[in-house]
Formats: sequence, C-alpha cells, structure tokens
Amino acid sequence: MAASPTPVSVSLVREPWGLLKSLNAARQNVLSILPDIATKQPIVSGKTGIRWHMLMDPDGIRHVLLEELDNYPKSDVTKNLLRPAIGESLFIAEGAHWRWQRRAAAPTFSHRNVTGLAPVMSAAAEASLARVEAAGPRATDMYDEMVRATFEVITRVTVSGSESFDPDEVHRAINGYISAAGKVSLFDILGLPDWLPRPSRIIGGKSLGLMKSVADDAVISRRETPSEGVPDLLDLLLDGEDPETGRSMSTAELRDNLLTFIVAGHETTALTLAWALYLCAFDQGVQTRARAEAQEALKGRTATADDLPNLPYIRMIIDEALRLYPPAGIISRTAQKDDSLCEREVKKGDTVMIPIYALHRNELLWEEPSAFRPERFADRKSISRYAYLPFGDGPRICIGASFAIQEAVIILATLLSKRVFKPVPGKEPDPVMILTLRPEGGVWLTAEPAEQPAS
Repeated sequence: MAASPTPVSVSLVREPWGLLKSLNAARQNVLSILPDIATKQPIVSGKTGIRWHMLMDPDGIRHVLLEELDNYPKSDVTKNLLRPAIGESLFIAEGAHWRWQRRAAAPTFSHRNVTGLAPVMSAAAEASLARVEAAGPRATDMYDEMVRATFEVITRVTVSGSESFDPDEVHRAINGYISAAGKVSLFDILGLPDWLPRPSRIIGGKSLGLMKSVADDAVISRRETPSEGVPDLLDLLLDGEDPETGRSMSTAELRDNLLTFIVAGHETTALTLAWALYLCAFDQGVQTRARAEAQEALKGRTATADDLPNLPYIRMIIDEALRLYPPAGIISRTAQKDDSLCEREVKKGDTVMIPIYALHRNELLWEEPSAFRPERFADRKSISRYAYLPFGDGPRICIGASFAIQEAVIILATLLSKRVFKPVPGKEPDPVMILTLRPEGGVWLTAEPAEQPAS
C-alpha cells in the first residue's frame, strides 16, 4: 500500500559534512544541517569548531528548560544575533534581570487583557478576508497576506494612535535587519570571541537604527500623551511594575521589549497562519471539516474571542501547523557547568541545541511524524509536554503564546468560513529557516467563494 502524500519538508543530512559545507548550507537554511538521525534518536553530539549536542529527549529537555534553567542560558550565538536589535529585553536577559522584567510584563498578557485585544484581531481578519475576496480568481501569496494582517494587529495593539510610528517603515526595517544579521557567521561556528565584529551585523546597522528610533519615539510620545479607550500593550507595559521590587521599565527597556513584541508578535503568527493555510489547501478533507466547524460557529460573521471554545478543530490545525513548521526551528543554550544529558557527557561551554523541527518529527515521539494529522491534538494530555515546544517551555515559555493562538484561530476561522483555498500547481513553498521558518517562494493559493449553509 502506497504511503499517503506528505506536505513539504526539509531534506535533512544523511552523511557527515565538513565545516565549510555546513556553514554554507546554514547560511541558506539553518535546518538543512540537521542530521536525519535527530529524528530517530534522543540525542546526537558532535564538534564543529565547538562541541554541541542536539537534544530530542523530553526528560532531557525538561532538565534544560526547567530543572537547570540557570545552568543553560541562551547560547552566545543567539544573543549575538538578536541583542543589537532588542537589547537586554525579555527574550535575551538572564537571571535576576530577566526575572524582574518577566514579573513586570506578565500582567500585560493576562487572559483578560488578551481577550480585550481580540476586537483588533477580528477587524484584521475581516480586512484580510476583504482583500482575498477582492483578488477574485487570481492566486494570492497568503504568506504576504498573513504578514500584512498580523502586522496590522501588532501595531494596533502596541502603538495604537501613535503618529510617530510608521508601520510600513518599521516592517521594512525589521525585514532588512533579519535578512542581513540573521545569517550564521563563520566566527560563531568557530566559537571566536564576541568582541570580533560580524560583517553581516554591520550590514544590518541602518535598519537597526531605524527600528530603535521609531520605537523610542513611540514610547516617549505615549509617556507624554496617554492613549484613550481600551489600553494597548504599550499602555500596559508603561503601567507594569515588578510586584516584588516595585521597579518599572525605563524608556530603553520599554523600547527593547516593544520591539521584541512587534517582531515576534507578528512574524511568528503570520508564519503559523501561512503554513496552516498551505496545509488546508494540501488536504481538502481537513479544510472541508474545518470550514463546516467555522460556519456552524460563526453563522456568517467574523470570528471573535467568544467563538474560540466552539472552534476546537481550527485550533488543532493551528497546533499541527506549529508542529510541522515551528517558527523557531531551533533553540540553543550554553552549558555553564559540566552535566550529563541522556547519559552523554556535557562539558562547561558546550552548546546544547533543541532542534524543535527534528523534535516535532522524531519517530520515537510521534506516529507518522511527517504526516498532516490535526486530530493528533484532540487529546492534548496524550502528548508529552516536552515533546511539543512551539513556544518553548519552562519559566521562559513565550509570554505571548495565548495572544498568538487567539489571533491565529480568529483569522483562520474567518477566512475558512468564506473561502475555499486551493494550491497553485508548481508553486509549493520551500521551508527555509534563517531566524524563523519561512515558506520560501510564498504560499500561493487560489480562494474561491465557499458555499454557505442554508439559514
């Protein structure tokens, strides 16, 4: 019996590569240097300039991300790539500096506050649907469309009403910085000192300056003129303080965290939605079931936060898209002391990578790991917590995870309730990761009107 067709994936390495070949491949697609054996074993170790370990064992991952958090801070490579853009924000900071920021920012992403921001997500979903409908029979790059929709959301919930903030300008700057600075450097692979300048980061300096300038202006402007109506994320951050120390964020700290939320808050959700739409076009049976659920729940209107409990299958599609195409395909840590993982010796200074892309496709953890099967998430309790890490886990789990899921379900349900998405022959996306796992070439789909149930 022939195997069922599977959605696009990255070809993993099946034979040892040298340093230069690995570097060249990593600059084009970081995931392309993952060994295929990482989908079949709990740990893989090696040395490419520096000693490294790829960890796919849930118990070992729990040890790194939860039990020994302080002994496994984010790797120097990760910090070197992102610190110029987002400083010592929540994503980069370690130890006490991270803890007080996390305590100060946590109320910003409470269930109440996230739900309060849902109307912005619904408005973006409605606007996106209108643009797709206006395209008529023409194919649309749904990756570009989802980037536009989610960027509308993040700018409206971070700096709503700020005249000093040009969303298009910031979006161009973010893409410019990621394209220039996100390339893996030979200096990083060889473990050379941080003070040696990386050429790619120098190239990204102009975009970096623009990003910081507009974010600074937004923070200063909001301090002088508070917004009216429902508070947005910047309002909530300005009001936030560490309940233990009473400390609040300075303008620079607010700027860095604001940029973190803007970059992460639209890019990752846009990718999730783009891959989810690709998968729905790939499997029309899944799409038909999802559409029936959305039409039953929405009755012809745009989705809202109140609809989420009635859209469980849509949520399963989002979860499965995050499994197959996690926005952050690899996370890495640097061991601060000698340790042991899966009975493998780990020395101080070793890089410990959690290749989430390989973890989510590991044959020891998933049945038919390369297949698109949303129903595998029908019973979330059956999935080992540290086998599925689209938002990381432990104390440093993504602070905006509930925000992202709510937004993705609202937009996907709204689109599927009104349109039938179909693939364009010869236009399959190519999964490529630089900093995030993007669909190279776009997600080109046609979108026909969906038949509506009789009222």
